[in-house]
Amino acid sequence: MDDQATSHSAADTDTLFAEGYDRAVKLLTNCATVDGFLASPTDSANYRRIWARDGVIMGLAALLTGYHDLGETLKHTLQTLARYQGPHGEIPSNVDPVSERVSYGGTTGRVDSDLWFVIGCGEYWHATGDEEFLEQMLPAIEKVRFLLGAWEFNNRGLLYVPQAGDWADEYLRTGYVLYDELLYLQMYKTLYKLHEQVHGSSDHLLGEKVAHLTHLIRDNYWFAENGDEPVDMYHEVLFNKGREAAPHRIGKQSYWMPSFSSSGYSYRFDSFANVLVSLFDVANDKQRSAVDKFIKDLCHDDMPVLPAFHPVIQQMDKDWEELQVMFSFTFRNKPYEFHNGGLWSMITGFYVADLARRGKMKEARRYLQGIHTANALEMEDEEWGFPEFVHGKKLTPGGTYCQGWSAAAAIIGHHALQGKQVFALNEE
Repeated sequence: MDDQATSHSAADTDTLFAEGYDRAVKLLTNCATVDGFLASPTDSANYRRIWARDGVIMGLAALLTGYHDLGETLKHTLQTLARYQGPHGEIPSNVDPVSERVSYGGTTGRVDSDLWFVIGCGEYWHATGDEEFLEQMLPAIEKVRFLLGAWEFNNRGLLYVPQAGDWADEYLRTGYVLYDELLYLQMYKTLYKLHEQVHGSSDHLLGEKVAHLTHLIRDNYWFAENGDEPVDMYHEVLFNKGREAAPHRIGKQSYWMPSFSSSGYSYRFDSFANVLVSLFDVANDKQRSAVDKFIKDLCHDDMPVLPAFHPVIQQMDKDWEELQVMFSFTFRNKPYEFHNGGLWSMITGFYVADLARRGKMKEARRYLQGIHTANALEMEDEEWGFPEFVHGKKLTPGGTYCQGWSAAAAIIGHHALQGKQVFALNEE
């Protein structure tokens, strides 16, 4: 009886995986336009635009499918973004090519739009060998590189990210944000590879930048158990105060710190950053194991999908007063919603990629099942709503439906289990 139940369960899972992948590819196709990927094909005007981070993440998934037309849509996404590049090198947060309305951010610019753009250019070139495209993009890439160097402000290696300066644009974080620093590192790894292609030789300055950034991240966002002071402390007093105040000092460290600024460290768990720090080979195996355990304890058994941030900011918390005014149109960060503890398939897709890359196939399948379960939730009276996020407690769908990067998560996870790398350029 138990064997029959197990067999039945396995068959149901296989069916879910197959349908989830097919529907994800279909949604990605529906998001494709001649100008690039829309964030969503819905009637929501704010999402019917070419978004930098959404478009590149969807493009990474598109490359994995092997479908030429979807891969070309990534190319068109990047070309559209480059066409509307700002005078200082700013890559748009989003573009509406029909009305030619361009946004570089809300109250502040979006740092990660520039970072995803360069990464996307490198991954597209690596997948296709399109030399004409690379030559076309190099001027835009160089302008981005110069601009981001200026955004280090003090020329000490880390980007300074303003409040609302990246994908978590309605959440509370500012300063030296780990998520952005990791993308900055990946951007420089991409530049190093592109330089080798264009010039036929290595650029030692780019190599030194990669090494320095790696050390800065390792030394400033993880507090060693033995209390030894790292070599590359960004600010000694700030670091030691942050380590003393960290809630994880009792027992073993559980995860990487999300950010620090002149006012100190922040301590909430940033899922995206903690996934990328492993995927980009900054973390060691001991650190990865600690983060894996933290994530496992954090996720729901019925729907193992990662929250954007944890713990949730509640109305009685001191951060609530500031959080509730952090929005552009309507307040979306109620407890367990959106960035404030909402569960995101998009982030989980990269975690599946990381687990599979490390050979943890059972765990990778578990989280991929969580993605498909979340994507299958009904929205707008239709099954497979591909919600933007899922309520962290009720497990109900939230945000915009038919979200393209929720579909991308399923595709990335599917191909990761087959041994494909989502960031393939730096795997060689």
